[in-house]
Amino acid sequence: MTNKSRRVAVLGGGITGLSAAFYLLRQAKERGEAIEVAVLEGADRLGGRIHTLRRDGFVIERGPDSFLGRKLPMIRLAEELGLASELTGTNPQAKSTYIALDGRLVPMPQGLTLGIPADRDKFMRTELLSEAGKRRALEEEELPDDGPAGDESVGAFLERRMGKEMVGRLFEPLLAGIHAGDLYKLGLEATFPQFKRMVEEHGSLIAGTRAAQRAAAAKAEREPAGAGTASALPASVFLTFRNGLSTIVEALESRIRAEGGEIRLGAKVLAIEPIGAEAERSAYRLRLSDGTVREADQALVALPAYAASELLEPHTDVAALRAIRYVSVANVVFGYDADGFDRELDGSGFLVPRGEKRLITASTWTSAKWLHTAPEGKRLIRCYVGRAGDEQGVELDDEAMTAAVRRDLRDLMGLEAAPEFAEITRLRHSMPQYPVGHVGAIADFRAKLGQRLPGVVATGAAFEAVGLPDCVAQGKQAAEALLDLSRGPS
Repeated sequence: MTNKSRRVAVLGGGITGLSAAFYLLRQAKERGEAIEVAVLEGADRLGGRIHTLRRDGFVIERGPDSFLGRKLPMIRLAEELGLASELTGTNPQAKSTYIALDGRLVPMPQGLTLGIPADRDKFMRTELLSEAGKRRALEEEELPDDGPAGDESVGAFLERRMGKEMVGRLFEPLLAGIHAGDLYKLGLEATFPQFKRMVEEHGSLIAGTRAAQRAAAAKAEREPAGAGTASALPASVFLTFRNGLSTIVEALESRIRAEGGEIRLGAKVLAIEPIGAEAERSAYRLRLSDGTVREADQALVALPAYAASELLEPHTDVAALRAIRYVSVANVVFGYDADGFDRELDGSGFLVPRGEKRLITASTWTSAKWLHTAPEGKRLIRCYVGRAGDEQGVELDDEAMTAAVRRDLRDLMGLEAAPEFAEITRLRHSMPQYPVGHVGAIADFRAKLGQRLPGVVATGAAFEAVGLPDCVAQGKQAAEALLDLSRGPS
């Protein structure tokens, strides 16, 4: 290999692609290696699903609104970008979460972790399940580990362990909402692998949850909040930035450009073409939607599965990517004046099970959960529309969607107040659904891709996990993998 700069094209300017570009530049510099990094984004803005709207003192998230604080890659990235002081947590007073049941809001049982009841007494007091349903769920602690050896759906696993009523009333709105998915089609290994490990290691989900809670409490005693970080962090399960999640996208863009990286918007890659014979391949030709052509030694594909499969299908088997279906969703954000707002926001919001047959699938009482999101004297509520098997509501026109969402809020919350404004965001084909067998299929796909297109790596939310810290971690790992690869013969 010569001292000529390594040319890397990053396809996709979402959080995965931007993180990858940042770490490519930083780690190449640490290694003393010359590198040219170009981020090629087909849309007219960066950030992918992250999209913060700032208006009239409101901080409105059009996409995700937060990330899990226990997953450190996002926190580490924030520190490296000088943003740790901008992190903020949820309002500690907004503790209650509700679930809709027969047209009313019922408090979620206390002591749940991902829906699993660790406190028997508190769980038995809930109105969300019948007495028989609660007893069946608690029998899980005595059940044998009789599941299949391989992967299975989340729904099948949880129904076998805790009963069908528990799945429909609690697990479905709580867990499926993360993916806007159908629990009976989502693969367990790709979405909640910890459930299977709990049963294998502790004998049951309930015992595993109690063990995890004890371990977390012991760790909290040993390590104060924010230990190991550049600055103390809020004691909160979820974190975000005071000025919205776009804060980190803007910082990444600024840092990438400052470090000499190139960012091009409206630059959709239509084709990847190998240059030279396979045995001596050292570069790729990328054909862009604006008619230009550029060459790269390596390419990092950080695109949705459907876009990545179109690019890679001429070169390798993309059946694993084709198997990932995407669900369309929408969110409706209402801003209100506190004067005349006729409902106390005494919690963080509510979830709506499928059986309730409502347009909205959940609602976040944003200004109560996140105190930085609304100016004094105002209220902010966000509602979600669309999930697997029920996406038609996403295509309602603005007037019809606004009316239907307001009707659901009136029926469930008793909220009659008229909003001062409504912001509607449709996120079509935005939520990847990991099928049963996804983990093995993706591993096989990546192995074949590495053989057929050496120096091309594919990663992102479609591959391992949809959470923002997971996407950051995947971007960093992909950057390291590319830097560890030779560029091929000079």
